[in-house]
Amino acid sequence: MKFTEEHEWLRVEGDEVVVGITAHAAEQLGDVVFIELPEEGQTVSKDDEIVVIESVKAASDILAPLDGEITEVNEVLVDEPGKVNEDPEGEAWFFKMKIEDMSALDDMMDEAAYKKYIG
Repeated sequence: MKFTEEHEWLRVEGDEVVVGITAHAAEQLGDVVFIELPEEGQTVSKDDEIVVIESVKAASDILAPLDGEITEVNEVLVDEPGKVNEDPEGEAWFFKMKIEDMSALDDMMDEAAYKKYIG
């Protein structure tokens, strides 16, 4: 897995990248009560605001980690946003995307670097 400074994780599956938020981010948010996901087929640019996540503490925007196209969204989270608190780095992924340049992942943190980052 790769990680961003915005506390997103990315996992390559075939020619797609699965994206979610880290356990650290979910813990900081508190109980998640609402999630608005992007549209399948939507083309996004790095740093576009593409997910809205609301918790009992705050509302946050999740940014696109890379340029690409949204190929699938995790509809389960719309009805059960609390899954983000239960399994943020597993079943509570937000979306899958095809990215234009897989080598862009090379610039992201690995797990050891991310753990150091959140220190």
